[in-house]
Amino acid sequence: MVDERTQPAVAVPGELLADRAYAELRDRIVTLAIAPGAPINEDALGRELEMGRITDLAAISDVRVQLEGHAARRAAERLTPAQRVQLDALVKEIDAREGSGDADALMRLDAEIHRCVYAWSGNAYLQETLERYLNLSLRIWYLVLDRLPHLFDRVHEHRDLLAAIRAGQPKRAHDIAADHVATFETEIRGVL
Repeated sequence: MVDERTQPAVAVPGELLADRAYAELRDRIVTLAIAPGAPINEDALGRELEMGRITDLAAISDVRVQLEGHAARRAAERLTPAQRVQLDALVKEIDAREGSGDADALMRLDAEIHRCVYAWSGNAYLQETLERYLNLSLRIWYLVLDRLPHLFDRVHEHRDLLAAIRAGQPKRAHDIAADHVATFETEIRGVL
């Protein structure tokens, strides 16, 4: 007899893997297929549910490459004087982290820069969408943070992005942002 509580859910076309994983994990906990207090092995669960981080990362990055570039373009077109002050402070923070080996601090700075660019785009819907995808990306990145060989370089790339935004160069800002997301995804895929 097959225990239906441990059978993976059937994929629904267009359904996000993260949503499917959440529903399956929730159901396993509620039905006690995963015993109270039992540890959850994320890798084993991913194999069992036939889903993996690489697939999620590729789908997330596909969206982010397009939208991050667009947000950077809009930020370069719409930057206000108050935002310019905020941008200058971020550049100083990047410079202060020169040679830093503090991966957690670098990732927090990276996320802060991305979130500022989203806000500077002047489009609340774009900002909200990108926030969601950044959070999904961060979850994956933190799993491999200690194995990323060029983390400072990736964060330092933001210096050029911020310079393009500050100079009002929308095309350049777009290209730098899109390339940054694509390069970071490639590096993370390499360590996964």
